Amino acid sequence: MQSRTKQTLKIYWSQARNYKPLAFWMFLTLGAGTVLDLAIPLYYKKFFNVLTGESSISGDSAPALINVLFSIVALNLAGWAFWRISHFANNYFQPRVKADLFGHAYDYLQQHAYGFFANRFVGALVRKVTKLPRAFEVFADRMFWDLFPLTIRIVGATIVLYIFNHTIAYILLAWTMVFIVLNYFFSLWKLKYDTARSEKDTERTGTLADALTNQNNIQLFNGYRFESGRIKKVTEELRKLETFTWNLGAIVEAVQAGLFIGVEFLLMYLAIRFWQRGLLTVGDFVLIQSYLLGLIWRIWEVGRHIRELYESFADAEEITEIINTPHELKDARGAKPLIVSKGKIEFEGVNFSYHKTRKVLNDFTLTIRPGEKVALIGPSGAGKSTVVKLLFRFSDIDRGTILIDDQKINRVTQESLRANLSLVPQEPILFHRTLMENIRYGRREATEKEVRRAAQLAHCEEFIEDLPQKYETYVGERGIKLSGGERQRVAIARAILKNAPILVLDEATSSLDSHSEALIQDALAKLMRGKTVIVIAHRLSTIRQM
Repeated sequence: MQSRTKQTLKIYWSQARNYKPLAFWMFLTLGAGTVLDLAIPLYYKKFFNVLTGESSISGDSAPALINVLFSIVALNLAGWAFWRISHFANNYFQPRVKADLFGHAYDYLQQHAYGFFANRFVGALVRKVTKLPRAFEVFADRMFWDLFPLTIRIVGATIVLYIFNHTIAYILLAWTMVFIVLNYFFSLWKLKYDTARSEKDTERTGTLADALTNQNNIQLFNGYRFESGRIKKVTEELRKLETFTWNLGAIVEAVQAGLFIGVEFLLMYLAIRFWQRGLLTVGDFVLIQSYLLGLIWRIWEVGRHIRELYESFADAEEITEIINTPHELKDARGAKPLIVSKGKIEFEGVNFSYHKTRKVLNDFTLTIRPGEKVALIGPSGAGKSTVVKLLFRFSDIDRGTILIDDQKINRVTQESLRANLSLVPQEPILFHRTLMENIRYGRREATEKEVRRAAQLAHCEEFIEDLPQKYETYVGERGIKLSGGERQRVAIARAILKNAPILVLDEATSSLDSHSEALIQDALAKLMRGKTVIVIAHRLSTIRQM
């Protein structure tokens, strides 16, 4: 657990260090403001000593009191200025670091392999990514606004009180250290329960997202009560964990309140005894009480701050684990861009197993000549789609070689590899964006005219023109507002626009009716012209062109 916390801090630092000069000025101005706050009780001490006649000033004390009052106002104004500078600097610092952390987590997560996402809930991953910047905000607030000023206050108050009375200074410092150390170790012990609570919260989000994504299945199979039971079960488990962790916090706060009552009584009792012996003045009483009240309030909060810190670590450590998980697929050192001049594809003695247990391809060898159209036919589970996934390098093979134009695909950059391949999948998934944006995703720099041309070739305009917003129509999450055939035509339009030299069609016409298929076959024939094509299909109309 401690190791993960250190890893989380490293992730925070990796982004915060980009703003080191700003952070330096934030701490400098906040530190100066805190020191000025500590100096003010010294002037109140002087004020009350003059007021009670315990100072060396004789005669009319009003001018001296006014001078002290002006000094207090000046210190307050200077402290106010330093605190305001810290606030505005922090308003610049924190949002930028949070944005950088979010981008870093997203970028790293997005580069994980296909299998990583296949084994995880999307909703849970979204939750983990969004928790990281929020966790940093809690961490930064507690460290900067609370623990850093508190450290200055403890050191400053101890030094000042030590000058006037060693005993009171020793008691206050010892009590403060014991209190903070006990809170620290308690928070450390409680971290495992906070982590369990955070993980259960993420599990509930994932369960909810899974149910909402499959809302239609729930209706079809009368799964309302079953799914409601699953949600209630995980919610109840979360409730129990929250109640347990909150009760732990309440118990600690009760103990803290008793300790505060005890130390306040002890210090004031000793102060009275020292006053009786002439060792303290009324001004000293004001000084001790000012520091005591200021520290007690802030030390009362320190336990909660430490717990919030570790709760934030518990939230952040879920994504920390993912960020510290090495990517399954990486570009080889010195990888070069793939250059496709002909489009020759070769599988040489390829072996592949899912999870190292389920063997799919055994010594698979296939050569597709430039411009050749090849159909892969076979029963479900025979490995047809696996061949496509390996060609796109969504997974690495166990043994053998895959080449495109005599270049090993594991020796070229993944980005350049996929830039030269187009895929029209059996079940295309669209972004919850406009039709124009979804089609243009095939080539994001394409003009509107080029997008419309691709849509025409894929016969998308037949249904687009009937929509109120035309190309600006939002298609819904995963393209749910469109029919299966319409989604497939959008995917074909996207491939037409991309115009990659190697084309893969994975049951690309399976969701089309006979009329639509006849139209699409003509578009595909134009799309396949001059390209190397791999087709996974069962329909005779598609296979006979291969």
